[in-house]
Amino acid sequence: MNQLPLILLASARRESDTKLFLEKVFQETPHQLVDLLDYTVGYYRYEHDYPAEDEFNTLINLMLQHQVIVLATPVYWYAMSAQLKTFFDRLTDLVTMQKPLGRKLKGKTLFLVAVGADDALPDGFEVPFKLTAKYLDMKYGGSLYASTEEVETDIYHLGDHREFLRDMEEAQKETS
Repeated sequence: MNQLPLILLASARRESDTKLFLEKVFQETPHQLVDLLDYTVGYYRYEHDYPAEDEFNTLINLMLQHQVIVLATPVYWYAMSAQLKTFFDRLTDLVTMQKPLGRKLKGKTLFLVAVGADDALPDGFEVPFKLTAKYLDMKYGGSLYASTEEVETDIYHLGDHREFLRDMEEAQKETS
């Protein structure tokens, strides 16, 4: 098992505030960053007839190699990005047609990093992350949030990000 946290970046822009925040927070923490813009993930289909270029399973197999998974998204209209929502919808495949694969996520720890225009995460923003982790028998490790203003001016709360990184280290040690 890979001892590095896996970060799935789900922003609509390659050089986004979310990516900039990740670079600052994880500058001294080894990690593996995957940008969902580099992958083709089709919308969920009840028929499960995805095009050959669909790479959802590639991403899931990558997730299975890591104990700690960080989902990073900008806050768009009080919710996760469209890229991440599409990925979330496809998790349905793991509880329907690919149950054995989905069961392998059990015990992994899921974290959230978000960047938005407001001073705090919108009410209820974490609910899909917490409930999805619970449904997949994963642990929800918590979230780290910064406003775009904080990211652009470097005034985000260093104590918050240090605590977040400590929580990730502890989650990683649970399987070491």
